[in-house]
Amino acid sequence: MVKIDKLLNGYEKFYDDFFVKQPEVYEKLVYEGQSPKTLVIACSDSRVDPSILFNTSPGDIFVIRNVANLVPPFDSDMSHCHGTSAAIEYAVNHLKVENIVILGHSHCGGIKALFAEHSADNTFINTWLNIVDENKVSDFLSEYSEQNSCMCEKKAIQISMDNLLTFPFVKDSVETRNLNIYGWYFNMQTGKLEKIKKYGFYNAFY
Repeated sequence: MVKIDKLLNGYEKFYDDFFVKQPEVYEKLVYEGQSPKTLVIACSDSRVDPSILFNTSPGDIFVIRNVANLVPPFDSDMSHCHGTSAAIEYAVNHLKVENIVILGHSHCGGIKALFAEHSADNTFINTWLNIVDENKVSDFLSEYSEQNSCMCEKKAIQISMDNLLTFPFVKDSVETRNLNIYGWYFNMQTGKLEKIKKYGFYNAFY
């Protein structure tokens, strides 16, 4: 179990690296602002941190993390909170990112919850997982297995890629300024990173 002191010790190392040894890094980020070229939509899972996975530096990527790295469809109903949608809007309209990556992963607890009966302990989780319409993944939900879960995880990436294009400003950016949308799948057991396309799956990068 990680103790809270480990976080404070980590902060001390971060401070030494970026405010003692390399103060110019944050000086530039403060005075020039952030200008990341890529938005990464990743899972909140503690084992899959995109900054670690892609070995990035401060300011390199704009990151959204949520349960199961999902993108909801566009919804103009402003009576609800839209945290993920607001962050996508900021990245696309204000930061003018050039790439959006949906980063899924194996052994995802959020996707695994699709195989379980709904629980009162999962009120918000169950509602959130409605984004992955069970009709769209029904072929894999007959029983839980690692293979079926893997297929659902990859299908969820495709659903999120489709949902991105329901946002008018995303669709417009794809058409007018060549905004790129990617789906990537990280296998925690093998370390392989796999490309996901809209229909079917590519082979791994590595």
